Amino acid sequence: MSTKIEKLFKSYREQLLHLAKLYGVVEVKSYARSAKRLTISQLELLLIKNHIKLPINRSSDKAIAKQELKQNTITNIYLSFFVIFFIGSLILIRPYIKNVVNEVKFTYVAEEYKIKEPSKKLKTKKKKTETVEEQEFAEQHDNTISLNAETTSNLFNDLGYDLKSVRAGQKVKPIYLTKLPKDLKSLGNTKLKRELFIKIILPLILDENDKIIKDRKKLFKILGKNFNTVGERVWLKRRFKEYKIDDGDLSKLKMRLDIIPVSIALAQAANESGWGTSRFALEGNALFGQWTWSKKGISPKNKDPNQSHKILQFQVLKASVRAYKNNLNTHNAYKEFREVRAQLRQEGKQIIGLDLTKYLKAYASIGEKYVAILDDIIEKNSLTDFDKANLLPTKFKKGLDL
Repeated sequence: MSTKIEKLFKSYREQLLHLAKLYGVVEVKSYARSAKRLTISQLELLLIKNHIKLPINRSSDKAIAKQELKQNTITNIYLSFFVIFFIGSLILIRPYIKNVVNEVKFTYVAEEYKIKEPSKKLKTKKKKTETVEEQEFAEQHDNTISLNAETTSNLFNDLGYDLKSVRAGQKVKPIYLTKLPKDLKSLGNTKLKRELFIKIILPLILDENDKIIKDRKKLFKILGKNFNTVGERVWLKRRFKEYKIDDGDLSKLKMRLDIIPVSIALAQAANESGWGTSRFALEGNALFGQWTWSKKGISPKNKDPNQSHKILQFQVLKASVRAYKNNLNTHNAYKEFREVRAQLRQEGKQIIGLDLTKYLKAYASIGEKYVAILDDIIEKNSLTDFDKANLLPTKFKKGLDL
């Protein structure tokens, strides 16, 4: 076609104008309407821009090649930016994708165990009397499940939850058993029993500490403001009530609203519940042997006839941990414990269990001997390792109760 055009027109410029008119190049038309004369180079560039092949005798091959190179370079730069952005995005969201996959696996496995264990019970109960079936119904209505030791251990293994990894820095899986395995005692006084007990109790303690940490952050945020909203004032009022502060003293609230060292909580739970095998722990989810004088409690066997106390019982294990936290953070007997903890905070030091056990001698009548027992449990089982432990955050729901 370019050969025919060259024969029809005398000048190269006329050929270019004809091609522009033939292909309807808008820019050339607009220049023609404004009576502006385009140079040959300008015409060539406009045709190239509109993907029109030029006649053979082009006058400015270098300029055109330069323009083509410029256009290709810009395209390549855009493509490079896109590729870099895409790869960068994949790198950034990789941890999130991994967490989501782990959470899906965690939720699926935990739910599978949650469904599996009651079904086992139902199979074994079919042959029993009507009275037993009514008790089974009551237990299901109670919405609490007591997995046996083997099933609990298998569940933790399937979820990749082991204490060695936690000591190395792995976050703790947020799975909360509502009751202790009733056959935990059958494991004997072994390392296996102690480790299983720690695995069960550790997430419960960390969960309670997490709530405290969030409340502390909110408290200091509120205190840093010149004006507080109605919602913030209501929140403060509830915290004063929760931590038994009648005079609205903010300095008391700051001192009481703080975590319990994980190593101390584990050691006290182990000591008070016999590593999860005591009657109070198995029948009433009482991990910390707290006393009560109300009707709702479990009476100790062979207790002093002059004493009328009972051991406080709970619906689930979580409630026992929460009551224990409130006890240490509010009772006057542990005032020095809270003061030293606050001092450690002020000095920017980590709150370690062994630094505070000496201030818990009032927890038991044996006093100093009780402190020595706690220190011994912490040291022999390396429980200080868990003072730095953190709970794995989850997007789906706050852990999974079993």
